[in-house]
Amino acid sequence: MARRALTTTAAVFTATAALLLSGCGGGNDKSPDDIKGADTDAGSPSASASAVAGRPDVSLPSDLEVEFDITKPSDTRHAAALDGAENYILALNHGITAQDPEDPAYKFYSLGNATKYAQSQIQAWVDDDWTATGTDSYYQGKTDDVGTSKGVLVTMCRDQGKFYGKNVKTKKIRYTKPSLNDFQEFRLLMKPPQGSQKVWKVLQIEVEGRVEGCRR
Repeated sequence: MARRALTTTAAVFTATAALLLSGCGGGNDKSPDDIKGADTDAGSPSASASAVAGRPDVSLPSDLEVEFDITKPSDTRHAAALDGAENYILALNHGITAQDPEDPAYKFYSLGNATKYAQSQIQAWVDDDWTATGTDSYYQGKTDDVGTSKGVLVTMCRDQGKFYGKNVKTKKIRYTKPSLNDFQEFRLLMKPPQGSQKVWKVLQIEVEGRVEGCRR
């Protein structure tokens, strides 16, 4: 069940990212569109580490798997930023399957625009009586420094060809035919840990739909 994908340009996003990180740390107020299935996405390697060291539970139902086929960067900062991005995606999916737009998991891993985005995505699924099932896949990940801000931009492709919506009342699954709509590119602006906090958080997220370069 496809929804519209938020489109933007990498150049504009990166420029905005640098300004946000050098400022007070809030996100922009641009409303994000939904992604697919009622939309997005995730269950993965990080799911088993849920509720560890005071972190929230991001575990998922047995019928939903989120795959991250992404090589960890050798740079420790970039690796930590990537972990934070993956946990945010897991938390977003946890909120969808928990049917809780105020789920604490995504709030733990996000700030500003990214928090608003997650809340709006989960709310859309809940309002439409959908939860998620299947496999949500992320790959072709890369990380880049954002100017001199110490922030990191995480980019990854997404394949939601086997990621479906399931009606919470009837349990009926809405299957979709494979198409270019399944392939998206995620750009997540990661803010480094503040003070005693040890967690990289997503400050801003942009999603571009129908990305030919992500097709596999």
